[in-house]
Amino acid sequence: MFDDLTIGQLIVWLIVGAVAGNLVGRLVTLKKEGLGRWTNLGVGMGGALIGGFIFNVFDIAPELGQIKITVKDLVAAFLGALLLIVVWRAVHWYRGRNKTL
Repeated sequence: MFDDLTIGQLIVWLIVGAVAGNLVGRLVTLKKEGLGRWTNLGVGMGGALIGGFIFNVFDIAPELGQIKITVKDLVAAFLGALLLIVVWRAVHWYRGRNKTL
């Protein structure tokens, strides 16, 4: 799946991840700074990887593999980052709940 990944595509995913992380951070916290500069970036890049993987597995928009930022890239990174935040918060909630038992 990632055998034909080029440096250009990796750079595009990093840029898209940064944008998606910023948007998701702002959405989740309802603040201009979101989760913080580096956390936004990390969440966005993780989301870009997760979203890109999910879109590739389910073959969503298969003809958009060129080096360019498309709406598909932004949507995949945004949804992946949102999924990452949901899982992150669920783990923290579950850990906090088990400490009181």
